[in-house]
Amino acid sequence: MLTFIIYKSILVLIVFLISLGVAAYATYGERKVAAFMQDRIGPDRAGPFGIFQPLADGLKMFMKEEIIPTVSNKFLFILGPSLAMLTALMAGVVVPWGGKLAIGDHFYPLQITDINIGILYVFGVVSFGVYGIMIGGWASNNKYSLLGALRASSQMISYEIAMGLAIVALVMKTGTLSLGEMVAQQGTGGWWNIVYQPLGFLIFLICAFAETNRAPFDLPECETELVGGYHTEYSSMKLGFYLFAEYINIFISSAVISTLYFGGFNLPFQSHIPLDGNWLVIAQTAFFFGKVIFFIFFFMWVRWTIPRFRYDQLMNLGWKILIPLAIFNILATGVLMYALGKV
Repeated sequence: MLTFIIYKSILVLIVFLISLGVAAYATYGERKVAAFMQDRIGPDRAGPFGIFQPLADGLKMFMKEEIIPTVSNKFLFILGPSLAMLTALMAGVVVPWGGKLAIGDHFYPLQITDINIGILYVFGVVSFGVYGIMIGGWASNNKYSLLGALRASSQMISYEIAMGLAIVALVMKTGTLSLGEMVAQQGTGGWWNIVYQPLGFLIFLICAFAETNRAPFDLPECETELVGGYHTEYSSMKLGFYLFAEYINIFISSAVISTLYFGGFNLPFQSHIPLDGNWLVIAQTAFFFGKVIFFIFFFMWVRWTIPRFRYDQLMNLGWKILIPLAIFNILATGVLMYALGKV
């Protein structure tokens, strides 16, 4: 029991540090990707190729003057970014990062916890995260911040429905809500879920962009209309928390997409790979992070390629296109399962 507690505590710390590290260097990657697509160089002063730029940005955030507007609700003003950061970090506890690691005579999975309603837990935490944005936007006592918070909440409500319906079809196919079980099925079944649920994956991916407030769905922080959106009045590390939470959400979203639809940590043709034990676990984890990095890059690529939607277009896409498509996907999945005798 003591070994188990120590192992889980170390795993929590490692996932926490990796999430912060990925969030920090995702800002560097974003600027480099943007520079490449715009035929620029990007950060190149702080260290070789600018690799220390995230450290400089973090130091700047800590050193800047912290301003709390006199007309704001001070307690809620501080609570908003703290809540956004907390919920972003909480979502990663059910993600299986690798296979079972052998420590002595025991095997421990590279997963903090594998609850039998793992995907519902992810949805619950993600839904709770919008409160950090709403509280921060309202507590600022700024009309632009309030409009950004209202946009974020309505956008979250609209796209969570389609995302949940996309997951319903996946649960019908897998018969489980556990992320660990979904990964295990994709490892033994021969095919990843993207083969069985291409439409569900597309719906989930689009909704993930909206849930993380990323372009072309970044209406809550639309600079051309709302100055800075819900974090207009924030400075110093409170602003940093909001920015970090966004990139951590992108990281966790990429991990969940890889887990649900792309086999998680499973390697292609895994049974033919001459690796076993902890070496196989290391290879699986490295391959899983490769998938995650690809989807993070995809988030960045889309941001610098597609223009921002108008707000009515955003709502129409969510309610009139994605939700009917998700319902059709459920019906098609049910009919196909019945035809194949899987029901």
